[in-house]
Amino acid sequence: MKKYVLDLTVKSVERLHERYVLVKLTDSNPLPEMLPGQFVEVRVDGSLSTFLRRPISINFVDYDRNELWLLVATIGEGTRRMGELKAGEVLNCMLPLGNGFRIQSGETALHTNGETALHTNGKAASHAHLLVGGGVGVAPLLYLGACLKREGVEPTFLLGARTKNDLLLLDEFRKYGRVLVTTEDGSEGERGFVTNHSVLQEERFGLIQCCGPTPMMKAVARYARQSHTECEVSLENLMACGLGACLCCVEKVRGDEDQPTNVCVCKEGPVFNINRLLWQD
Repeated sequence: MKKYVLDLTVKSVERLHERYVLVKLTDSNPLPEMLPGQFVEVRVDGSLSTFLRRPISINFVDYDRNELWLLVATIGEGTRRMGELKAGEVLNCMLPLGNGFRIQSGETALHTNGETALHTNGKAASHAHLLVGGGVGVAPLLYLGACLKREGVEPTFLLGARTKNDLLLLDEFRKYGRVLVTTEDGSEGERGFVTNHSVLQEERFGLIQCCGPTPMMKAVARYARQSHTECEVSLENLMACGLGACLCCVEKVRGDEDQPTNVCVCKEGPVFNINRLLWQD
């Protein structure tokens, strides 16, 4: 897929939470094709301590309004500067980068017109997609859900946070599928982590796609393997260049003939099938 370096215009910056902002960008020309799970490398101007671009997941692309959404956690100098952007300012972005999530159509997804079947172990089988996210890791799942629904597959979102105040964009997620929630303090949805949610005991899914903190993704991967469910995860390794040149994001994975090999997450990923990862070894 062709890559671009574009000066995008800030359309709006919405403060969703004390730590999170939603930056909406636009351009005078139509935005290029982008896939869910891909990311952009943002150049942060006006910061004396930010020399490298910042990798930000593609949260959503609205081609009707010609908007690119970036959900930004303002945790460092560079991202704090992004949170201070004003409408009309310019943000230099290199995009789209990396390989995204797999998209299945309604004809190929493992479901039967939305009906449920019953496995021999007694668990209901929705045969659909389960999209699991935690923290700012929910960002790429919104666009993924929109793309799946466009292909005739309505996903289930399972979103986790520390408290109800940390849950992001729930109304947007509800446009594209069923939304289930866990919070660590029980202030919204079920208490606990995403892997504690009752849906994982009551239903079975054909494909799990996940993004969030590494411990959460490892727990989801364990569940997927134990339940013999296909699973993809989006790694969040440090990615400075986005092109596989700086080697900051190297991850050891299974290569040819099952031999370990090193790959650049920014180029080979960030999305990987868990069968390629060495987490469970």
